[in-house]
Amino acid sequence: MIEAVLLDIEGTAGDIAFVRDVLFPYARKRLRDTLRLRWSEPKIAAIVAEAAAAAGKPLASSDAAADQFLAWMDEDRKITPLKALQGLIWHDGYASGELKAHLYPDAISAIEAWRKKGLRLFIYSSGSIEAQKLYFAHSVAGDLTGALEDYFDTTTGPKADVASYSKIASAIGVKPESILFLTDAPAEEAAARSAGLQVHRIERGRAPSFAGEDGALGSFTSLH
Repeated sequence: MIEAVLLDIEGTAGDIAFVRDVLFPYARKRLRDTLRLRWSEPKIAAIVAEAAAAAGKPLASSDAAADQFLAWMDEDRKITPLKALQGLIWHDGYASGELKAHLYPDAISAIEAWRKKGLRLFIYSSGSIEAQKLYFAHSVAGDLTGALEDYFDTTTGPKADVASYSKIASAIGVKPESILFLTDAPAEEAAARSAGLQVHRIERGRAPSFAGEDGALGSFTSLH
C-alpha cells in the first residue's frame, strides 16, 4: 500500500525546458551584478566561501567569484554553492512575478488527488531545497507548498545512489516498499528500485495514456 509519493521535478512534474530555457538564463544574466551589489552580505559571503573551498582557490573579488560560478554553469556542474546562489537570484524573480514555475496539468491534478487521499508528498530534486520550495510556492497553479511535507536534494546523496533512497525512507519514517517514486531518469529509477521503492519512469515524449510493460508511463494520469 502506498503511503508516500516522492517526486522528481525536472522532466517529471515540470517541463525540463523551463529550467533550461528560463531559470538558468535568468540566473546567468543576473549573477555577476548580484555578486557585485550584494558582496558584503553574510549570506553571499558564506556561499562564496563554500565555492572557494569547492574550487580549491580563493575567490577574493566579485568578478573572480562570478567567473567561477559561470564556469560551473557552462560545465553543468551540480555544485551546492552554485545552486544556493541561483536560488537567491530566482527568489527575487519569483517574488517580483517575473518567474512562474511550470508544472504539467496532470501533475497538478495528481498532487491535489493524492493530498485528498491523505498520502504524504515529498520532493527529491538535484536543485537545492530552497529552489524547490520557491518552485512550488510560485507555480503556474499557485502556491502548492501546503501539499508538500518535505524536500530532499543532493545533500542527502546523489540521485543515482541506492543509499540516497534508503536515507529518505528512513528520514520520513516509511518503509521503502510503501513509497512511490516518480522520475524521468533511468539511473534514478534503477537506484530507487534497488532500495525497495515502487517506481514509475515518466516519459513525457509519449502519449499521456502510454503505459509500458516496464512500468514507464506517459504522464501521472493513471496514478490517481
